Amino acid sequence: MAILEVKDIHKSFGKTEVLKGISFSMEEGQVLSIIGSSGSGKTTLLRCICFLESADTGKILLDGAPLFDGDAPPLKPAAQRHLQTKIGLVFQQFNLFPQYNVLDNVTLAVKLRAKERPDFKKNRKQIYAEIEEKAKVLLAKMGLSDKLENYPCELSGGQQQRVSIARAMALEPKILFFDEPTSALDPELTGEILKVIRELAAEHMTMVIVTHEMNFAKEVSDHIVFMDHGVIAEEGRALDLFENPQTDRLKAFLSSHN
Repeated sequence: MAILEVKDIHKSFGKTEVLKGISFSMEEGQVLSIIGSSGSGKTTLLRCICFLESADTGKILLDGAPLFDGDAPPLKPAAQRHLQTKIGLVFQQFNLFPQYNVLDNVTLAVKLRAKERPDFKKNRKQIYAEIEEKAKVLLAKMGLSDKLENYPCELSGGQQQRVSIARAMALEPKILFFDEPTSALDPELTGEILKVIRELAAEHMTMVIVTHEMNFAKEVSDHIVFMDHGVIAEEGRALDLFENPQTDRLKAFLSSHN
């Protein structure tokens, strides 16, 4: 069974139809990259999957459970919060809390979720210690063991983005989503982030990546979705799409990025 299924998603802002019937699916452990020109609907699609926007019609399923069903009543808040913990999102602009240090940025959401545990009051100190230890392991994996007490303003852009990746992973999501994770970085710092994502791909982390980095998408992705004016113009195995594009629109898009 597919881990993520997107079925005929439509989304409009006023009279402007941004998503015009998007459908695709992916398996656990896959890396799927969404490519396309600015304005093609890539980020809107990601925001609809990650609860930041609500689609107008269609269905989105995670592990067979509905994240969104245009034919059904909206999810109750508790059910939505439960499903949100299965999704990790890494933003373009980091979105770290400036008033918290690195360790607190990574642990904050996990500690809030822990308060729902029935044994929280009894074992609060132990639960928090375990959360912080896991966060330290994640930050070590990101090469940030020496930055635990630093604040976002004291970090480079690449370091801030690695903190945001650790924060997303701390909730142990089923799928990690990246929205243009390198767009705010210079070329040297871009390499830092792409290296981290490559390592996650090697560990079979299920990921959906919106990116303009074509060489990276070709290298790391199992599957590519090419969006154009709110529709999927072409999709398939990464190597097939890059080596043998079938549509004139994709050929022109790839040529403009060479």
